[in-house]
Parts: sequence; structure tokens; C-alpha cells
Amino acid sequence: MSLKKTKLVIPSWTQIYRGTTVTVRCEIHAGEGAQWTYEWKPAKLNTPPTSSVYTINRVTESDGGGYSCRGTRSSSWTECSDIITLRVTGPTVTLQPSWTQIYSGETVIVRCEIQGGEGAQWTYEWRPDKLKTRQIYSVYTISRATKADSGGYSCRGRRFSWTEWSDITTLTVLPKPKAELRADRTAVPVGGSVTLTCSVISSSGWKYYWYTHRKSYQILTNGQISVSEGGLYWCRGGRGEPVYYTEWSKSVWIDTTEKSSSYELLPDGSGTAQDSYIIHGQTHTAGYVCRAGRGDPEYHTDHSQPKFVWSAGQFVSLCPFNKLMLGHHFYSPRFIKISSP
Repeated sequence: MSLKKTKLVIPSWTQIYRGTTVTVRCEIHAGEGAQWTYEWKPAKLNTPPTSSVYTINRVTESDGGGYSCRGTRSSSWTECSDIITLRVTGPTVTLQPSWTQIYSGETVIVRCEIQGGEGAQWTYEWRPDKLKTRQIYSVYTISRATKADSGGYSCRGRRFSWTEWSDITTLTVLPKPKAELRADRTAVPVGGSVTLTCSVISSSGWKYYWYTHRKSYQILTNGQISVSEGGLYWCRGGRGEPVYYTEWSKSVWIDTTEKSSSYELLPDGSGTAQDSYIIHGQTHTAGYVCRAGRGDPEYHTDHSQPKFVWSAGQFVSLCPFNKLMLGHHFYSPRFIKISSP
């Protein structure tokens, strides 16, 4: 008697999912109505009654692999069916961007991905419960994250039955960071430069935005620049699209060994008992210093640290030598504008 052909029938997909139910069926061509006994591979499928149908309840990783069957009747066997390989997977929660540590105000997309399930009509369920308002969608967007968005996220999908829950992906939302600026020296040496380093602690993906009192400087990914001019420098970090910015760093003043700026005595700045000076209608950014003097011949203090005015308008400059006194003699402040050569 010729061997009959055996066919293993499974659902139309070979990708199966943890937690779901899958039925495989063994069919023997032209064997309808006969009393067949069936043998399955892998061998664990022979434990239940050797029928033509085998149901896998709550699929696990161990259910993956190759399946085949054959039938027997009156001491004769059919051919073995072709081997069909079932691949077991489950849903995965992914983040876009992929950082699991984000900052207050950032935007992150939480996505439930089911490998091999593209194009199918899935229903999704999310944890934590607050995400259930968007149950039918595979994507959940957290706009302007807050501390309340910290925690574990997981999902599952349903087509005919529910998959298992995905592993938990933990998202941590931290307060808005502040960039840190460091200089390897405080003054530009003759013919040399100063290295400035901008960083954001314990995170990645940043570009660094550099500024001076003259202009916006440049955007870099490595957070380090070399400068050969003295002046005031500061920075901040930015990442994502649209760009999310950190707080500004503290500013750093870099002196210069070579004289790169000159001092211009302001009108009526030749000496006054007042410790303030009003500047009207300034049209560009400029720095101001003051110093005080007394006696005849006159003795001068050092110049104060510079203060910069960023826009046009009225500005009141205060000299830190207010009522500085030795004996009965007051210093007279002088207000000076810093001019580039």
C-alpha cells in the first residue's frame, strides 16, 4: 500500500506570541473517515491523546521550534509531514528617543512593538493604568514630562487572544539639568588658548551651544572648544527634536595676557563722589568697569570685574567702592567702558 501524504496545518503565521493559544492540525490526504492514530514531533506532543489536533495553551518560549506529524493505521505509517518552525516572541516597550533617563519638560514616545505582527489588527493594553485611555493604540506620547511620568511601562496585544505582558521598561524623569562649564586656565597665554568644556552630568545625546558676550559662538557635539580671546563665555546643552535645552551654565570670564581691550573713560567719569552712572541709549553690547582713587597725587584701586549690558536702553552702573574710606577721605569712582581694539 502506498504511503499517504501528511500535511501539518497551523494558523497562517509561524510567528506566535507568549501567552496566546495556538492550534496545530495534522491532515492526511484522502484519509477522511478512517481511524487514524497520530504521532507528533516534538515528542512532548504525544503525551495527550494522539489525535489530529494539538492545542498549545499559553504559549511559552519552550513551545518554539520545529513541528511535524504522521499517522498510523493497521501497522502502517504515512509519510512525515514537512517540518514547520514556530517562532515565539512577545511585545516589547521601546522609547523614542531611546533614553530611559529624561528631564522635566522633555517629550518621549512610548511604543508597544510586536515582532512579526505588522499589518495585523491588534488591540493594546498598557500599564500603568493611566495609559488605558489610549488602549487601542500602539504608541503613547508623553509631552512635557513631569516627575509623575516616572515609573515602569509595559504592554500586551490582542489579536485572537492576549499575549503576555512585555518586560517592564523603566523611565526616570529628573529635574531640568544645568550645564556645567569648566576652563583649564583663567587667562589666555601669549600665542596660546584656553580650553573650555561644557557638560551635562549623567546623560547622553547632547549638543552644546556656546555663547560669548560678543555673539552666539557655535554648536558642537563634543562639548569642548579652544578660545584665544579673552571675554565672558557660557554654554548650555540641547537634544531631541524639537530641541530641549538645559539651564544656562554659570559664565566664565577669561582674561588675556596680551592687551586685547582698551579702556575708554566715560564722559563725566573723571571722578565723582557718586557710586553710580546712568548710560542712555546704548546700541550694542558693551562691558563696563570702574575703579576709585583719592589723594594728590591720586592713588587708584584695581579695576572692578566687568559688567556687560546686552541691549539698548537705560542702564545704571553701580561701582562696588561705595563709601570706601580711609581716614576722612573718600575714594572717587571712575566709570570706564571696555573697547575692543
